[in-house]
Amino acid sequence: MMGEEFYCSLKLISGEEIFSLICVDENDGDPIIILQNPVIMKIQQSMSGMVIKIKPWMEVPDDDFYFVKLDKIITMTEISDEMTIGFYQKYLSNEDITSIGDNGEVKITNKMGYISSVEDARKKLEDLYKNIKES
Repeated sequence: MMGEEFYCSLKLISGEEIFSLICVDENDGDPIIILQNPVIMKIQQSMSGMVIKIKPWMEVPDDDFYFVKLDKIITMTEISDEMTIGFYQKYLSNEDITSIGDNGEVKITNKMGYISSVEDARKKLEDLYKNIKES
């Protein structure tokens, strides 16, 4: 009998920490955990704040589902944090959360856009200064 799906963080006996959408299959008294698109999430502190790095749990296979026996899991907890789930869903949908370089710096993408050019900003600031000065 299959249980309902929920987001979960698991710690395996190998030491790996995995985040995934999971379901439990009660397989005749020997439960099997079904992981859907499992990832490894690392929260790191940088000079500019916190950074969340997400990568697939299994790098080579192209499968979406993995089966883990209950005896391979040290602990697991249901995750309901909307921000964590949102990052996970954006990662799966291939949306560009932010492009982060190897050194941790955020790379500028075309989706970010610019507010104005240096020339436009200089012109607006000069006009603003002139208006204040004339008042």
